Amino acid sequence: MFYLILLVFILGYIAIALEHPLKVDKAATALIIGVIVWTFYILDVENILKLGFSPSWNSFIQMGDELSNFVKPMISESQWLKSEWNDWLVGINNPSDFVIRELEHHLIDISEILFFLLGAMTIVEIIDQHDGFRIITDRITTTNKVRLIWIISFITFFMSAILDNLTTTIVMVALMRKLVDDQKVRWFFVSIVVIAANSGGAWSPIGDVTTIMLWIGGQVTASEIILRLFIPSLVSIVVPLILVSFSLKGEVKRPQLASYDRTVIPFREQVIVLCIGVGALLFVPVFKTVTHLPPYMGMVLGLGLIWIATELMHKSKPVEIKRKLSVVNILRRVETTTVFFFLGILTAVACLQSAGHLNILAGWLNTHLANIYAINTTIGILSSIVDNVPLVAGAMGMYDIALPGSTGFESLFVQDGMFWELLAYCAGTGGSILIIGSAAGVAAMGLEKIDFIWYLKKISLLALVGYLSGILTYYLMFA
Repeated sequence: MFYLILLVFILGYIAIALEHPLKVDKAATALIIGVIVWTFYILDVENILKLGFSPSWNSFIQMGDELSNFVKPMISESQWLKSEWNDWLVGINNPSDFVIRELEHHLIDISEILFFLLGAMTIVEIIDQHDGFRIITDRITTTNKVRLIWIISFITFFMSAILDNLTTTIVMVALMRKLVDDQKVRWFFVSIVVIAANSGGAWSPIGDVTTIMLWIGGQVTASEIILRLFIPSLVSIVVPLILVSFSLKGEVKRPQLASYDRTVIPFREQVIVLCIGVGALLFVPVFKTVTHLPPYMGMVLGLGLIWIATELMHKSKPVEIKRKLSVVNILRRVETTTVFFFLGILTAVACLQSAGHLNILAGWLNTHLANIYAINTTIGILSSIVDNVPLVAGAMGMYDIALPGSTGFESLFVQDGMFWELLAYCAGTGGSILIIGSAAGVAAMGLEKIDFIWYLKKISLLALVGYLSGILTYYLMFA
């Protein structure tokens, strides 16, 4: 079953890649593989756990032994059997309960991402329905493809560092729908947005979830990660832009936007909704830093505030207008298939992490690749196939933060050491190589229905060249 889980994941991944030829929505495929892999896991859980590859099971056993040795001598046998500690350790005697606990644990992390995504998508849709983005798009007057793609990419790059790559991508997809009419041309622009969003998120301590992990874990500090990764990250988007500048020709065709009545949505209200919406998105990293609560809490708070603001704004308007612009009505327009796709794919990857497949991969990297550039480059490329979060978590678990003043190979692992900085860059930007390799890419794929094979043919090589250029830049700067 251990290998069957991996086979199901690979086959499901291929089905997602061939979504358009198969005529099966990727969200349905992702949901199915997410359930099947966990089903196989729990049906053969004893044999899978006996293999010893599951890091969480090994930690559970070790913690249970330590707890038992510490508590049991202090109390009688009857007290021990009735205690909460014994109830907690019942999973050792019943591995199926352990799997369920693992699933529930991963569901917490997945739910945080889903609620964050749902909140961000709803806020963006509220702004869009109030023609808030029109204030921005009306000021981007160029239709030249080369000039436009450079403008959009740099806006995305810096916005991603302030917000995060996922939220920025959702906002930029909404903007691109106002600027580019032709679907395939828009796919190309949105795909470059994905590269720019991931590059912009890599050099900021709040721009990407993996950089956040390393920042919170103490492997990197905010000031150093910004100073040392800004130029490599910038190179990773500038190089693809230079390459596409030679091939892009002509002008983009603007979509025919529906006319709107200023008496329905006055300019003042457009500005108010845009400012509240963007302010709510910008407030998320601030809220997290101040309160230490998960980012989705700040996003949900922002959604609640803009919801109340729009309700009050339209309370005196005719029923037809109130109904059209109400958040309840706008929620029906949110792409829920993207949320289900995230649910399925993250659930499937969580099973690979829990059962130990990703642990084997991390161990192989540690054994066979002794060079930090080789290790991190490989992690970045692998992050385009599986989620970068467990890969980075595995790397953080393999290596301890070395003490200040360490020499030789260990000096690469001190706080703000080259290994950790390069890991932040590679894990953040490597996901751009495939459309499914990052949260930004998955969101763009769901929102714009971008074909996996199309992205592979048109964008992957550009993203790979940019990714390797950034690594080379970092090497030349600090090696």
